[in-house]
Amino acid sequence: MDDADPSAEFHFVRLMYNDAAGGRRGRGWGRGWGAAWTDWPDAEYHLMEGVRRLTRVDGQIVDYNGGGARRIRLDSDRLFEFPWLYAVEVGQWYLDDTEAALLREYLDRGGFLMVDDFWGEYEWSVFVDSMLRVFPDRPIVELPETHPLLHVLYDLDQRTQIPGSGGNRRGTMPHWRGIFDDDDRLMVAINFNMDMGDAWEHADDPWYPEPYTALAYRFAVNYLIYSMTH
Repeated sequence: MDDADPSAEFHFVRLMYNDAAGGRRGRGWGRGWGAAWTDWPDAEYHLMEGVRRLTRVDGQIVDYNGGGARRIRLDSDRLFEFPWLYAVEVGQWYLDDTEAALLREYLDRGGFLMVDDFWGEYEWSVFVDSMLRVFPDRPIVELPETHPLLHVLYDLDQRTQIPGSGGNRRGTMPHWRGIFDDDDRLMVAINFNMDMGDAWEHADDPWYPEPYTALAYRFAVNYLIYSMTH
């Protein structure tokens, strides 16, 4: 259940949001309503299997139908019980002023947001438009090779673009960016021009290159460990 109490040390929590276009149709909760559902529930299932294999973190296992996963909106009473959020295809999201204020409070109080699977300058501008409502005074910066996020468990010095199921979009370069609080804690991890969700989703598909799935697992584990220790 999406409104259930936390049942483990770590949950894969998917942020449900309104779409920037199409009448902000993301308010629906049925499958197929909005970009926030992309890769559901296969990404959750495979990633949490990887977390169980690769770490000793007490992670909530997700079954193949999505049981055990969490989906949450910013106006949920449960929001502050889950310190890690994942938002996919944020080049299509829309946060109004109320939602932006809630996300700002969540992040200022120690929450961590990972965003993924958006490409090109137009989608970047859509993402930034909502993030400026969240943090109008905090810059988005490139993560240096030395940042702890890239070394907290796995050393991820090589910046390899992780493709979606259709491959990388022509002319795009991967960027690992972030937003920090006043204590230099990374609050928002931004995966731009890449698709880690597809790499998790297709972990058991023989046509998707295994090295990219393995790398996406390592990034996810680093994000998880960083968020739980900073």
